[in-house]
Amino acid sequence: MADADQVPAVVSPFSGRDGFVDDGTGVAAHYGTPVAEQRALAAGTAIVDLSSRGVLTVSGPDRLTWLHSLTSQSLTGLAPGDSTETLLLDANGRLEHAARVVDDGETTWLLVDLPEAEPLRAWLDRMRFMLRVEVADRTADVATIGSLGDVALPVPVLAPAGVPVVWVDPWSEVAVGGHSYADAEAHPGREWTARETLVARSDLDALAASSVPAAGTLALEALRIEAWRPRLTTEVDERSIPHELDWMRSAVHLAKGCYRGQETVAKVHNIGHPPRRLVMLHLDGSDSVLPVHGDPVVLAADTGREVGHVTSSAVHHELGPIALALVKRTTDETAPLAVLSADIVVAASPQTIVPASAGASAGVPRLPRLGAVRR
Repeated sequence: MADADQVPAVVSPFSGRDGFVDDGTGVAAHYGTPVAEQRALAAGTAIVDLSSRGVLTVSGPDRLTWLHSLTSQSLTGLAPGDSTETLLLDANGRLEHAARVVDDGETTWLLVDLPEAEPLRAWLDRMRFMLRVEVADRTADVATIGSLGDVALPVPVLAPAGVPVVWVDPWSEVAVGGHSYADAEAHPGREWTARETLVARSDLDALAASSVPAAGTLALEALRIEAWRPRLTTEVDERSIPHELDWMRSAVHLAKGCYRGQETVAKVHNIGHPPRRLVMLHLDGSDSVLPVHGDPVVLAADTGREVGHVTSSAVHHELGPIALALVKRTTDETAPLAVLSADIVVAASPQTIVPASAGASAGVPRLPRLGAVRR
């Protein structure tokens, strides 16, 4: 996984809008009214400039079967216009890359965070061998526009094969072949309607100059956290496996057959437990301190006992300050927690996403070791 920090290659044309504040990647964190922007985005009336994200393409007749063989999702039956997502794991099942996937009948489009674009392109290019596939980085000429729901754009949506290239997030339900550890009835992801629409980068000036309302990335992050939606550049570190983040819900097909890391995915799901688990934290905002990525999570009753760390945080327009955090699996689900941030102890009420019982789905009893003496 690449570093989330990056220097923007270009400044977005949206920088000309009133109140523009750069989020560090060349696009807007907000335009001066982050709470109002968040409400507009949640209502489905605003767009988010995500032109600092990466766009890869895989073309050729073998593209879907090839990607199917390399990654965690079943892709062979992906119809033109359908959306999914897939993960690239290492041999031990740890997360290396995540791609949002849509196929237009001729080309498979992989939407990624910008730090992942070149490493993923290079790795895929090395794995082509004699197959009829071509991998390309289209970030320089194609831009991503985010929204919640279908927001009409005043510029053409990219459709080189006659099918609009629009990725609709599958997070709202458990994908075929997937599995969710979270409480299905209480899952806020059921209301998550995120989509990413591709446009020609040359059309960004016209889009920015139009009257379509825009929200910053801070608004999108707050709503993503509310939906318990993991993101590679925030929730994932060098030890992460999909089970810890409930990413089996949308990006893993448990019956698709062999791919790199599949043995770990199956073993943890069927007979083991993930070592950590994702939780949502409702934070005390009385000190006006919003914890940041990496801040330690501790037990409120024993602030010297670290049990995890914050992965993402935001101020939600209804919930107030919230965060996602990875904690040790054995952390008591009912125990009050706290976050150590800027030399301040921030009280945190945890909400279970991945329960401590996650895994061991096969119910296989543990056999005694050979030669063990029963007492």
